[in-house]
Amino acid sequence: MSQIQNLARHTRLLEIVGDTVRVRAKGRAFGEMAIVENTDGESSLAKVVELDRDIVSLQVFSGGKGLSTGATVNFLGRSLDVVYSPNILGRIFRGSGDPIDGGPELKTDPRIQVAGPTVNPAMRVMPTHMIETKVPMIDLFNCLVESQKIPIFSVAGEPYNELLARIGFQANADVLVFGGMGLIFDDYHFFRDAFESHGVFHRTVMFVNQASDPLVERLMIPDMALAVAEKMAVEENQRVLVLLTDMTAYADAMKELGVAQERIPAVRGYMGDLYTQFAQRYEKACDFKGAGSVTILTVTTMPGDDVTHPVPDNTGYITEGQFYLHDGIIDPFGSLSRLKQHVIGKATREDHGQIMNTMIRFYSGAVEAQKKQAMAFELSPFDHKLLKFGGLFKQRFMDIAVSLPVIEALDLCWQTLAECFSKDELLMKKNLVDKFYPEQLAAEAGE
Repeated sequence: MSQIQNLARHTRLLEIVGDTVRVRAKGRAFGEMAIVENTDGESSLAKVVELDRDIVSLQVFSGGKGLSTGATVNFLGRSLDVVYSPNILGRIFRGSGDPIDGGPELKTDPRIQVAGPTVNPAMRVMPTHMIETKVPMIDLFNCLVESQKIPIFSVAGEPYNELLARIGFQANADVLVFGGMGLIFDDYHFFRDAFESHGVFHRTVMFVNQASDPLVERLMIPDMALAVAEKMAVEENQRVLVLLTDMTAYADAMKELGVAQERIPAVRGYMGDLYTQFAQRYEKACDFKGAGSVTILTVTTMPGDDVTHPVPDNTGYITEGQFYLHDGIIDPFGSLSRLKQHVIGKATREDHGQIMNTMIRFYSGAVEAQKKQAMAFELSPFDHKLLKFGGLFKQRFMDIAVSLPVIEALDLCWQTLAECFSKDELLMKKNLVDKFYPEQLAAEAGE
């Protein structure tokens, strides 16, 4: 920090409230960075979070504990920036932008500004490319499409981080940019080990805010991750997949900051600009004309499994669907990808659309048959077929640990259908049934 030229120096803090300090200064800008130097020589980064005429409020990264009103504020005349060079691949940074992996410092590497504007709509192209994740419940039924922004809706205790990591190291993307907000150490270590053990760490950049780190750094994580992702997509034609967890922790950090600023809350204590803050980040997802793409996949935990909670509720208005994870499975009924029609049968195989609809139709019937069985109603022969199909469907497709390329998954769908139903019971297009239905397997199953 001593190498940074101070552009404006101010002394005598007016007020210290939690991690927020106020100082009288003119000509400052919202989001401008500063260095707060205490009387004992200790210094910390800070960010301008509120302007009231010439009263400037700053959020101190290291917190307000131990600060004296005699501290000095040195404004830097710039917004937050982050290192950007080929050297960041395979590295881990904290919310302040400093590396935390024990590797060399990158002080001489170029830096880029974060939290810039979203992309001009004229520079966006219609999404047409699928990101294959090898997770059947995604690839078959709710495809992840390049430039899509989509969350995983779940609750505490569910394996959403395991699913996010699996998608990360199995997806056919060029670069992974990971942003962790409020992670406990075990989760941080899990993601790092997962990316290293599956051989993708060399093309991964990680920005991590742990639960014990300063709260304000948590708010920097998405902006840093998305700034790096956008730069890679635009200038290096990379297909970038951004993974963010957990957006509820991000929203809670914004709420705490709003309380410290004595702002009037809206719904359930969250600030009224929650939607705007989310939209500014999610709208960074883009397929750039003549360049690469940024795809955003996040985790949104729903307190009390309440989808009307402000965080998932606002998220749903911005994103293009959701993956609903509960009881360790991706629910085919609660999940939705609004862009899947752009790739199903086009980027995949001609039978994809028919298979998707047929499998879900039979699984829905299996759920109804299970209810009849639980209430001791008499089951028809077709109900027994549905129950057999439901068991195979859960085992072969719904477990998030299952890993299958999409073409193999489609073939397994036909195999499962043949083991349970005759050709006439499928109610599918005849040309597709004639081409893909495995006759020999059906005969062995007793058709």
